[in-house]
Amino acid sequence: MLRSFVAFFLLISSASGFVSTHVSRWGAPGTSLSALKGESKTLSAKSIPQDAILQEYQPLGVIVDDYTQGASLSRAALVSTLAASAVLSVPSSALAAGPDWGLFEGKTGSLLHPITMGGMFLFSLSTGLKGFKWRRQRTLGGEISELKKQIPKLEEGESPSASALAAQKQVDELNAERKELSGQNLKESHFNSGVMLAAIGTTFAIEGPLNTYARAGKLFPGPHLYAGAGLVVLWSAAAACVPAMQRGSETARSAHIALNAVGTGLFGWQVISGYPILLKVWEKTQWP
Repeated sequence: MLRSFVAFFLLISSASGFVSTHVSRWGAPGTSLSALKGESKTLSAKSIPQDAILQEYQPLGVIVDDYTQGASLSRAALVSTLAASAVLSVPSSALAAGPDWGLFEGKTGSLLHPITMGGMFLFSLSTGLKGFKWRRQRTLGGEISELKKQIPKLEEGESPSASALAAQKQVDELNAERKELSGQNLKESHFNSGVMLAAIGTTFAIEGPLNTYARAGKLFPGPHLYAGAGLVVLWSAAAACVPAMQRGSETARSAHIALNAVGTGLFGWQVISGYPILLKVWEKTQWP
């Protein structure tokens, strides 16, 4: 596509040079032959030097350039035509290979994607664990309230029943768990981790195909590439649920959890399917 555009531009430039050369030498289109003859007779009736006619009188309505200028334009048109021919003769594979990207094209740049995405997979597990802990912290209040309803109010001197003692013990344990979770600042920590996962993960999900194209001059469509694109879509959809979650929508929370659960499973499969690709990249690239 790029080669065709460049060749078209050069051919247009060549044609423009050709037209400019002949218009400047022979006049603008549309000048009639009778008008030319009339002007010629008028000039013949007067004794005007030939040089003055060429310098002062312009019957064709344009400035008459000397032959040297016309020859220069012709040479420019010829150069443009030759350049277009040269572009068209370059093999597509040579153009697709692109420039030398240095570190980005070598082993160093090629390992950025697998190393970063492997780390992001572990980071996504940590982010998901924080999310489940935060959900647990939020729902503990309801469990504690339900258990307290099972504990009857005792009259003075009345001993609690075994069931009441068991319920009170559970309440105390849940209160201790909620206090421990509250000290971990899980809401903010989970949110920040999710933002980092979406930003870094999306960046290096795109960097991987770019690096492949820089090295090979083409992409290799397959399950690994398609699953990576699907993972980015799942991350985006899960992030889109956050505003509704902040307004208290349980449907949005459930959708957020489901999307991230599917994404994490897909991410794990990506790590497994990407390992053979990593070995091939290691074999075919050179340091640095």
